[in-house]
Amino acid sequence: MDPVIVAGAGPVGLTLALALARLDVPVVLFDETTGGDEPRLARTVVLRPDTAALLERLGCRAAAGARPWTGWRTLRRRQLVRHVPLEPGPLFGAPPSAANAPGDGGPQEGDRRDGAARDDEPEAPVSSPLHLPQHELTRALRAALATIGDEDLVRIVPGTRVETVEQDARGVSVRTRGAQATWWRGSHLVGCDGPRSTVRKQLGVRFPGRTAVERHAVAALRADLPWPGEAVLHRSPPWRSIDAEVTARPLPHGVWRIDWLLPPGRDLVTPDALMVRVRDTLAGWCEDTAIPYELLDTGVHTVHHRLARRWRVGRAFLAGDAAHLHGALGTQGLEEGLRDVGNLAWKLSLAWHHGASDALLDSYQAERRTAFAARLRTADQALPLVRAAGGWHAVRRTVLPGGTRGHDALLTDGHLGRGPLGAPPVYNRSPLAPTAPPEGSVTVGTPTGAPVADVRVTAPDGAVVRLWERLGRELLVVLVAPGTGVWDRRHWMRAGLMPRLAAAVTALPMRTELLVAEEYPGAPAHTVLLVRPDGHLAAALSGVRPAELYACADAARGGDTARGADAEQRDHQDTEATARR
Repeated sequence: MDPVIVAGAGPVGLTLALALARLDVPVVLFDETTGGDEPRLARTVVLRPDTAALLERLGCRAAAGARPWTGWRTLRRRQLVRHVPLEPGPLFGAPPSAANAPGDGGPQEGDRRDGAARDDEPEAPVSSPLHLPQHELTRALRAALATIGDEDLVRIVPGTRVETVEQDARGVSVRTRGAQATWWRGSHLVGCDGPRSTVRKQLGVRFPGRTAVERHAVAALRADLPWPGEAVLHRSPPWRSIDAEVTARPLPHGVWRIDWLLPPGRDLVTPDALMVRVRDTLAGWCEDTAIPYELLDTGVHTVHHRLARRWRVGRAFLAGDAAHLHGALGTQGLEEGLRDVGNLAWKLSLAWHHGASDALLDSYQAERRTAFAARLRTADQALPLVRAAGGWHAVRRTVLPGGTRGHDALLTDGHLGRGPLGAPPVYNRSPLAPTAPPEGSVTVGTPTGAPVADVRVTAPDGAVVRLWERLGRELLVVLVAPGTGVWDRRHWMRAGLMPRLAAAVTALPMRTELLVAEEYPGAPAHTVLLVRPDGHLAAALSGVRPAELYACADAARGGDTARGADAEQRDHQDTEATARR
């Protein structure tokens, strides 16, 4: 069978190629560059736990040079209004905690300038995000691809870009231009070729939206700020030259990325104006007009909000900036592209290896586009009110009942990957869900369609690992069985529900791994969780229910037509060959 063609070797295209290769799907990757990425310290990415874990299990060691943040503080004028302690997550060597369960927005306490909590309960710590320059992420992805070492599995074609796309019932033909201008044949095509995507244009897909929604002046500099290791959001700083909002995020080696939200308009950010911002900001934070610093890089980040009308056309798909543009908080666009990869890779793998139904392949657009559209709507509705001059009363009435504290919480949680501006997507109306809740469904701490909590689980071979480590390749069935940790595996594998559950798992229509958890947030004993390869909860059932478990697994793979067009084509070819004989 022909390989999957991936157009574009940015972080999203590289991650998709790596994810497909890990699933034994051959890939041809078109790289417009010659394999390098310009080092830019002012161009960084912030990865929350779910996207950082995706890279980790693909073998991308992006966290190697990063350092965890110790906290996030939100200031307004001269006061500290909120402080969120951060703790090292699993990628930094710390075990997951209940406080870090996906979708947990956390409390909304504020702090005084001296750090004392205003409410009785302190803010619960959450996992630190991963913050690194984008060129370091690209380098780590290329290094991970190089470890595969099988050109039949991954072929990177440098200096090449898509020119023409044609499709038929059996595959995709792509003509390229550049270093290797020729026709290529693939089973599927994924356009990860950026905002000006040639693939999207060849497919005739519209890309409506708004241009220059916001602009940020950005600087990367080395300096000693008063909060080593902490990220800072400063609202309405009391310095004449500074605009409405400044954000500082630490990088390793004493380097900071600082973003200034610029006022509406298209005035140029001159070098002199940027230097005034740098000096006044550092002087205001450090109470020293002569603080030394080293300016390493600068830039202007322009935020666009756009959403492609279609993300699938036949055997061609769009992902990353080719499908959507967003970044109201400065660093979110790439992370959403990585979530596209997590959703699409396992579905393309099923299609390539076994054939897949249209329902499964259509679900990529239905899930990801719907989730991204909701994120865009939230940003378009809330942020203009939050950031508009004199908009406090409107905010209090329509969006943020808690007034200014709710406003600060909305932005803070968005930066931390929580709440309506930042939380991972929930596919609560997925076409891969059963049409009605199966009999025996139970409610757990994770809503159906949301990412599962990263609890510790025990595999049939006795290995104790994090749940997220087992994602990506197959369905997971997790039995919540308190007390099994104190039993020898030889006993509990033959006791209680396990023999019946193991038999039910072997009968499922998709390859499945059986795991056991001592506990899971909100789940009573003997709850059985069905988890999709991308980590989203497909079902939570009370006890062992083979028929219901099978129905949920069948829905998760797109229904009983999962043989798909490829399988039908092979059957047609076999029939013709038999007739000729």
